[in-house]
Amino acid sequence: VQLVESGGGLVQAGGSLRLSCAVSGFAVANYAISWFRQAPGKEREGVSCISASGSVKWYEDPVKGRFTISRDEAKNAVYLQMNSLKPDDTAVYYCAAIRQEWIVGCTTDDHYGLEYWGKGTPVTVSS
Repeated sequence: VQLVESGGGLVQAGGSLRLSCAVSGFAVANYAISWFRQAPGKEREGVSCISASGSVKWYEDPVKGRFTISRDEAKNAVYLQMNSLKPDDTAVYYCAAIRQEWIVGCTTDDHYGLEYWGKGTPVTVSS
């Protein structure tokens, strides 16, 4: 099983990035996928998640209205479109997964017991 994030980089405030989480070893249709981030010197925090069915999407308040989570079952990938980026969005972004049998909907709580994690992709937003 592998989750590989990509798409991070350096962007100016107000800009956009699209992060990808490429999954191998299981079908994204059978797992809830979550995005987390960890800024320098801060604890990891949840950002957004999508349920295995795709019908439930959740966004934490700091990103609500600016970020959009989506997935492509054919490509077995999950995406995080990030618009109107702010310097406070600077962090390493991680995707994580938990099988649908173990959760109702999805979670942005990293204490929930997510099964698989990627290694992260860094995002830097300059002011």
